[in-house]
Amino acid sequence: MPQCVSLSLFRFGPASARLWVLGQMALARLDFARMPEAEFVKLCGSGTGEGFTPRPNTAVWAILAGWADEATARRMTAHAPVFRRWRDHAAEAWTLYLAPVSARGRWAGREPFRAEPAEGEGPLAVLTRASVRPSKALRFWGRVPDISGVIGSDPHVLFKIGIGEVPLLHQVTFSVWPDAAAMARFARGDGPHGRAIRAVREGGWFSEELYARFRVLGQAGTWGGQDPLDSAKDAA
Repeated sequence: MPQCVSLSLFRFGPASARLWVLGQMALARLDFARMPEAEFVKLCGSGTGEGFTPRPNTAVWAILAGWADEATARRMTAHAPVFRRWRDHAAEAWTLYLAPVSARGRWAGREPFRAEPAEGEGPLAVLTRASVRPSKALRFWGRVPDISGVIGSDPHVLFKIGIGEVPLLHQVTFSVWPDAAAMARFARGDGPHGRAIRAVREGGWFSEELYARFRVLGQAGTWGGQDPLDSAKDAA
């Protein structure tokens, strides 16, 4: 069966809840170590603004996980104690279920996504993950505000967020687009994103990188009090 990847986002309100989840960044790893269904797990914080900044957003945290199939992903994210605890402490939670359709590169030395090319209509998601060389960090973050502004103002992007494992050095960008054409126009154009990609490749900014695309299978919960993918449904 095709692999299913879940991205669960949690928004925490009061300071007590934010302190609670900070402690969970260590404790939750023990839960997942005893969960054979999880093929891989990454616990991530997020950035402020559009999410693509080096300043942490202590309210928003993420669990990215890989599962054998969609049924397992939905069952575990709904009923596993670690996910239930996080939802109980959060003011809001949203999970996307994703099928990898292409992937290249590595994450912490491994290939976490089992990509299976697939045809079909509907939204597509893009995940990029990079380990920034410390010597290149200032130049990398100098590019990010321009990219963040372009993503935020793009009328086609359905959802976007920047998350990461280690502030400044290990970064993940995630976005959802209505179709492949809209996604390609942003990624390959001669705007800040396209120029940054060329600079990265020419300057060797990253010690490791991963680029993956996914078909959106479904979702659960809300974000910002609404369904972020509503406009894609209207267009369908």
